[in-house]
Amino acid sequence: MSGASLPKPKTSRNLRWLALWGPGLLVMLADCDAGNVVTAAQAGAQWGLQLLVVLLVLIPLLYMVQELTVRLGIFAGRGHGELIRSNFGPVWAWISAAGLVIAVLGSLVTEFTGVAGIGEMYGVSRSLTLPLAVFALIAVVLTGSHKRVDKAAILIGAFELTFFVVAWKAHPDIRNAFQQIKSLPFSNRQFGYMAAALIGATFNPWMVFYQQAAVADKKLTAQDYGAARAETALGAVLTQLLTAAVLVAAAATLSGDGKPHALESVGEISDALATVVGPHAGRFLFSAGVLGASMVAAIVCSLSLAWGLGEVAGYKRSLEDRPTGAPWFYGVYIVSVAGSAYLVWLAPNLVSLNVAAQVVNALMLPLVVGLLIALSVTSLSRQHRPRGLYLWLVSGVAALVSVAAIVGAVSGWMS
Repeated sequence: MSGASLPKPKTSRNLRWLALWGPGLLVMLADCDAGNVVTAAQAGAQWGLQLLVVLLVLIPLLYMVQELTVRLGIFAGRGHGELIRSNFGPVWAWISAAGLVIAVLGSLVTEFTGVAGIGEMYGVSRSLTLPLAVFALIAVVLTGSHKRVDKAAILIGAFELTFFVVAWKAHPDIRNAFQQIKSLPFSNRQFGYMAAALIGATFNPWMVFYQQAAVADKKLTAQDYGAARAETALGAVLTQLLTAAVLVAAAATLSGDGKPHALESVGEISDALATVVGPHAGRFLFSAGVLGASMVAAIVCSLSLAWGLGEVAGYKRSLEDRPTGAPWFYGVYIVSVAGSAYLVWLAPNLVSLNVAAQVVNALMLPLVVGLLIALSVTSLSRQHRPRGLYLWLVSGVAALVSVAAIVGAVSGWMS
């Protein structure tokens, strides 16, 4: 009889692993947002496959950064802003919150730019698509449940997988990719600027706030650490490969003549891909991917703002509370979503706006990662904090990427 009961713990543990998945995968799907898509497409159009290596080499650092948020969320049990306030004081907490506001508003504008651009491809006015998007985003979060929000957002984000189909249909020349990577034009200032944009597209400050707050809010424990790390690793690989798929497809369709192409709209990217994928299939696949990316990123970065400001300001913040029980939390979410949609409704749809927003993210990387590493060293017990060679590795790689991002951004602005 005891033997018959042995499989139960294993089954329960496996089901628990699946049930815990959400924050890590969700934040990575959100990372491959409309800004990433447009930036990757612009990189492929202007530089072919030469910048593909940047996306791939950033995978380890992306995992290490987000894995630190998992450690802090589980073993410190508090969100990012709250820990900064308790460890380094209110000044640093509000500095980090200011960076979060800038990053979130920049990202939200790019998300709604993607929604508006897709609608206009089909002749639908942004006066209709933007309110519908705002209504859907508010409805998802007002469910007041982590599980429902995670499931809905991951389902929406799954449409991003269509980017792999688009890349495959574009028939990229793999041999040519290796040839292009051998001769990278590091001295070219515009190449450095686009590399900085890809770095900023990979590391969004709101990712740190969101995953740490979500892990703490779900009250994950030490026994959940392995599942959370595995989910984060999978997400890091997936988001970079999705972004790479867009770059590869754009390179195959827009840089074949060896001349750089400056894109100006989301529809232009779709039209280019349609030349090889087919007018109907290309438009549908691209539309589904961009809409999925835009919507899931809007959910995640808006929630990160509501959580982050709550951690610094001290108001009640949890998806498990009803709107009447946490009015400031839901209020910040709704205002950020609706306000950003309104700004996009007023402004033109420019690719350059998306790229510039990613460069701003890149410039904030030293502050975000620096505070994250400092928190992991001061807030965690010796058993759980990064130390020794791993600590030097995380710090060293983060410093190199930060310097590269700053140099690329400044050189691009000076050209």
